[in-house]
Amino acid sequence: MPAELSAEQAVDAARTLLDAALRSGSRRLLGIAGAPGAGKSTLTALLAERLPAGSCAVVPMDGFHLADAALERLDRLARKGAPDTFDAAGYVALLQRLRTARPQDAPVWAPMFERDLEQPLAGAIEVSGEVPLVVTEGNYLLAREGSFAQVGSMLDARWFVEVPESLRHERLIARHERFGKSPAAARDWALGPDEDNARLVAQTRDRADAVVRLG
Repeated sequence: MPAELSAEQAVDAARTLLDAALRSGSRRLLGIAGAPGAGKSTLTALLAERLPAGSCAVVPMDGFHLADAALERLDRLARKGAPDTFDAAGYVALLQRLRTARPQDAPVWAPMFERDLEQPLAGAIEVSGEVPLVVTEGNYLLAREGSFAQVGSMLDARWFVEVPESLRHERLIARHERFGKSPAAARDWALGPDEDNARLVAQTRDRADAVVRLG
């Protein structure tokens, strides 16, 4: 049964993980999973703000979205955000590089997802070899199937973020509107493809070490 953490307790737990990395001289990876709109990015931003400057790097899984051109070719564009619309093997390979990087190594460059464009951007996030803690967040970090199934064992800590469903839906609809969808289209996507994916993510909750509740 996962432990339950408040946002403040999560900050303290991240500090403990960072201290362990500094004492051992070995980088730690913290993974934050959760459904679309649950607050993964919000929690990640809080950790980055509250931890000492330069002590952590944030590498979202969303940078491994397949481009719309590829999704259209594969007839998956209408399901964008589903597990098979990501380069999961590429994400696993990046995590392996991040795990094994040494302070003297050249930086590792990770992709990011640009929401204004709704497209991934290669080589957008620089992770210095000296950074002791990497925080990665995404829907499928605790998945049991496919290439994503390898992710959980590569993480030193695995968290799952939750908020009330009504708030999660409200956030998702507002996000889709903010990035260009009409109110009706935003609602249809949030309660359609996003909700399908949220059900998949919910099935992985029990693989987390801790559940962080945001309200």
